[in-house]
Amino acid sequence: MAVTELIAAHTLAESIAELRAMAARPVATADELVKLLVGIYQALLSTDLTAQDPAATKPQVPQLRVDLFALRLALRGRIAGWHQAGLMNHDAQQRLRDCLRAARFASDMLGELGAGFAQLPHGETTLKAFTGDTNSLVNPAYDTDAKAAYRSGDVLVVRGMAHNSAAIARIGDVDSQFSHVCIIHIDARGTQWVVESLIEDGAVINRLGHTLAHGNGRAMLFRHPDDALAAKASQIAYDHVRRSRSTFKRPILYDFTMRLDRRRELFCSKLVWLAYSRASKGQLQLPLFKTRFNLRNRDFIDRIGVQASETFAPGDIEIDPRFDLVAEWQDFRVTSRLRAQDLIMVKLFEWMEMHGYTFRQSSAIRLISWFGRLSAHLSEDVKSMLASVVPKVPINMKRKTIAAVAMLHKTAEPILTEILAKEAEQIARTGRPLHPRQVYETLEFIRQRADGKIGYLVAPGA
Repeated sequence: MAVTELIAAHTLAESIAELRAMAARPVATADELVKLLVGIYQALLSTDLTAQDPAATKPQVPQLRVDLFALRLALRGRIAGWHQAGLMNHDAQQRLRDCLRAARFASDMLGELGAGFAQLPHGETTLKAFTGDTNSLVNPAYDTDAKAAYRSGDVLVVRGMAHNSAAIARIGDVDSQFSHVCIIHIDARGTQWVVESLIEDGAVINRLGHTLAHGNGRAMLFRHPDDALAAKASQIAYDHVRRSRSTFKRPILYDFTMRLDRRRELFCSKLVWLAYSRASKGQLQLPLFKTRFNLRNRDFIDRIGVQASETFAPGDIEIDPRFDLVAEWQDFRVTSRLRAQDLIMVKLFEWMEMHGYTFRQSSAIRLISWFGRLSAHLSEDVKSMLASVVPKVPINMKRKTIAAVAMLHKTAEPILTEILAKEAEQIARTGRPLHPRQVYETLEFIRQRADGKIGYLVAPGA
């Protein structure tokens, strides 16, 4: 039986069980590993609720999500062995990322069904990460109150709600679902902190509760098994940023280049890289498998200031076997929106790469970029007061970067509105969300009807 026929032939639970059995199969070569991962991905991608009765499936959702989480844990559990055997070439890395992403999409759609396809009310924010009755999944190895509690050195990976978050998750050669990473530090008094580098603020220290409640749609918690090393890394990160924020010190600005070899400025992942590198005296270099910037059409990444050929992107930690996945969380009221954003970004970058689309500024965008640059010179207090009207722009954010972010948002937002409206109509009619392939079909229809101009993206000669 072909792998892609599994779902049609079995119940969802039986199909996931077969995929877990596939994930355990031995492989001897990189080609065999790629073939195995492609088979799992194709089976996951062919999964939808068309052949299922939504009413009958809904009570099964909690267990099905646990089963899909177990599949992803099983795949992660094999990475170290595959790497040690020399099988984790770049193609295998990409196919593994595909499997993890597709399994998460499937889990999200089931979660949305279980939640009755509820949407986040206008004006409300998302739940605090790792709260909600059915929103979290915990690795069985950490499924005790003592083991699951936050520890110094834990790495927190999250996904924001904005289109630029989706772009950050997708900006390299991988289709990630996470846009930000930070490190947890717990001080001697037990206060829980997050040390992070934000585009608008640079390197900062925030309360953990603040970060967990800061409008995230999904989150993952990772832990290094060496508690002493992890605690040392968190202390290094905390002290490094605290010193930069003390009197007469200059704050550490965000690094738009995404290069790991520049030390003064820090992007979010580089802060985590720096902490573990220094704590291990250079022995632990993150990540094990890097994101590459190998696009032929570099229009967008050049506009936002990326200079690196490869980097540590937030989603890279998911396939780093040196860290354990402790828990995962998502707010099912927004996962359909995040999924649509992800798929839109995949297509926007594909259109740039395959069809030569580039961003073309208008006079309105030039005005936005100039005003954004002027606002960057205001005091932090004034910028915070104006943040609801004018996005908080850091002093080192170039005008072309501001313009690129604005064009991305104004290009993606109308497409997102159309996709979500179509999904709402299908849910009302069938009780099933749009499958990713349906979203891709709609996006291609949008491109074909646009006659070479999709928002601020313009095809050659248009």
